[in-house]
Amino acid sequence: MSFGANYPNTRMRRNRKSDWSRRLVRETSLSTNDLILPLFLQAGKNEKSEIKSMPGIFRLSKDLILNEVKKAAKLGIPAIALFPVIEPNKKSDVAKEAYNSKNLICSTIKEIKNLGLNIGIICDVALDPYTSHGHDGIIAKGEVLNDATVEILCKQALAQAAAGCDIVAPSDMMDGRVAKIRKALDDSGFENVQIMSYAAKYASSFYGPFREALGSDKSLGKKDKRSYQMDPANSEEALREVALDISEGADMVIIKPGLPYLDIIYRVKTTFGIPTFAYQVSGEYAMIKAAAKNGWIDEDEAIIESLIAFKRAGANGIITYGAIDIAEKISC
Repeated sequence: MSFGANYPNTRMRRNRKSDWSRRLVRETSLSTNDLILPLFLQAGKNEKSEIKSMPGIFRLSKDLILNEVKKAAKLGIPAIALFPVIEPNKKSDVAKEAYNSKNLICSTIKEIKNLGLNIGIICDVALDPYTSHGHDGIIAKGEVLNDATVEILCKQALAQAAAGCDIVAPSDMMDGRVAKIRKALDDSGFENVQIMSYAAKYASSFYGPFREALGSDKSLGKKDKRSYQMDPANSEEALREVALDISEGADMVIIKPGLPYLDIIYRVKTTFGIPTFAYQVSGEYAMIKAAAKNGWIDEDEAIIESLIAFKRAGANGIITYGAIDIAEKISC
């Protein structure tokens, strides 16, 4: 491929000479439409607890969550993602609380819907917040059972859909769960509920602060999730996972984590063309915050640059804990 004449006829810096010119030729843009706000939901009223490993992020009771959702909607953020902090006495080996129609998530969905806001609700379909052992599935003889887990995931998705959830997001990485959930939703009259599948979710070291936020780190202990989450060394496998989820009825896919897997985002988007989302996970967020606190980087510039990287790789949007702060900055 020829790009024409070289220097001095071609001077690449001409287009960079001023702010207006740089904006004029910019290839990738970031807007509030690209942001999804994750929120940690806890029991109680007017309760707010700090997550020490995630500066500026809190577990919030339902009434305070409603305020955050109002703020996000006002800023034009298209969707929120809810993650529950379940009380220990409601956890069990078989995660029965996950499909309780009156559980913390379902009751909160109903209250958010009653606000009448123009904002979507995404719910995590996974059992780890609800299991006493911290795994994403049912365990027998030391093994996470795939098919038994999927049956419960279907019940969980149905409970969330009945409460008014707009998008269910299976993050468990069980085989075949998208097809089963799609059929369960359709058979129950929820054919318009979307599925945003965590199609390529890696067994990553970057999830630590998130597990602390949910309290699943205490349950999981030294056990890992490598028997169902993906090996960080694999990329062809990610394409197979995404292809399967698309064939099973996924409307959108998530790549998790984000920055260490930009190549996966790019390959998925260019291969399938499906709406593809990046999850800037807790460890990524915490690293930026920690470096900024020590004066090593400019926090605002670093966070924006990281989100631009997701967009440049092909992501349609990003789940990020800094969504509200970012929306306030880029909408100014």
